[in-house]
Amino acid sequence: MSATLQVRVRRAVSEAEDIRSFELVREDGGPLPAFGAGAHIDVHLRDGLVRQYSLCNPPRETERYVIGVLRDPASRGGSRAMHDEIQEGSVLRISEPKNHFPLTRAPRSLLLAGGIGVTPILAMAESLAADGADFDMHYATRAPERTAFRDRIAGAPYAERVRFYHDTDAAGPKLDVPALLAAEDAGTHLYVCGPGGFIAHVVESAKALGWPQERVHLEYFAGAAVETGGDAAFDVKLASSGRVIAVPAGTTVMQALADQGVHIPVSCEQGVCGTCLTRVLDGVPDHRDLYLTDEERAANDQFTPCCSRSKSGTLVLDL
Repeated sequence: MSATLQVRVRRAVSEAEDIRSFELVREDGGPLPAFGAGAHIDVHLRDGLVRQYSLCNPPRETERYVIGVLRDPASRGGSRAMHDEIQEGSVLRISEPKNHFPLTRAPRSLLLAGGIGVTPILAMAESLAADGADFDMHYATRAPERTAFRDRIAGAPYAERVRFYHDTDAAGPKLDVPALLAAEDAGTHLYVCGPGGFIAHVVESAKALGWPQERVHLEYFAGAAVETGGDAAFDVKLASSGRVIAVPAGTTVMQALADQGVHIPVSCEQGVCGTCLTRVLDGVPDHRDLYLTDEERAANDQFTPCCSRSKSGTLVLDL
């Protein structure tokens, strides 16, 4: 297990309907490791639950981390625990910041946030504003009462760069993604975070307008729904010992291995974070993650055992 930090919840605030923010400080009073916009931390909860939450405070701050957590009705335990069990004064273990969604310095940046996806986008806005960089931010939510950090944004030096959109506001502005993207220059970089459908719409719009992939940056908060009715059993072979473990239909590789005493570091369990990424020495994975790029999937030399399966009868793993 990687090193963890012990932090205390200094403040827990209701930011919007079903969204709470948590301000974390080191239990020993020291500074926290520096982080860049787009970074997240792993938060260790009860019963071995580990969940990732993006840091949304200004990256220049080292005395605190701030995360925002949506209560998810389909929660597998993480968001419920954060909302129902974690209070001001609670002590937590967290990882040092990790960043799979870094901010690339560009002539101009376009930030698009959907719902709780605002958290890494907010840190990006803070960072770009502090540097005097050119950017605009567009923030879409279901309704004003479900719009986290609205007051904070309204009072920020970059407030005039942020536009809000609400599904329930029939008379208000609508987020026209193709029109926004069509109006941008070739040097603009796009950053998007939010629900899967929101991200898919933005990415497909960018692709249709000819935006190159290297100028489109994104981060998912949850895995995509996958049809599992046709899943078949297969085997995984551990290269170090030659041991073969069966993976039945309806069981993940991660669970099949764990049932046989082989444990892989895991966190999101949805193919989003990359924590469980495992090298494949032979066989063809059935990639179901949202972490690897298309090129990385095509190489078929690594996969995410928390959600991905196999197209071949056996996968030989570097374990």
